[in-house]
Amino acid sequence: MAKIKARDLRGKKKEELLKQLEDLKVELSQLRMAKVTGGAASKLSKIRVVRKSIARVLTVINQTQKENLRKFYKGKKYKPLDLRPKKTQSACQCRGHGFEPWSGKIPHAEEQLGP
Repeated sequence: MAKIKARDLRGKKKEELLKQLEDLKVELSQLRMAKVTGGAASKLSKIRVVRKSIARVLTVINQTQKENLRKFYKGKKYKPLDLRPKKTQSACQCRGHGFEPWSGKIPHAEEQLGP
């Protein structure tokens, strides 16, 4: 099997991608069997190509799935956490509704000390 390009996979439907994924997994298992039984060097070098092809197919499937979810949740009030924009930890904690960033002082500490 030749190297698979991601741009060729993006035009295919999900069923076709899943079928291609199954074919690649079967081929990989056959290549691994040939490795154990002492197969030719050409088959051994093909294992890497098939593994990378499986990764490409899975990547395209996951990217299209996430893209469809983004379209579905666009304009909705609530979104799943993995679809929200990525921020730093402090930005997520401090910049909520009605919260100010931590100043390091206890509120009204000056008033509690006395005159």
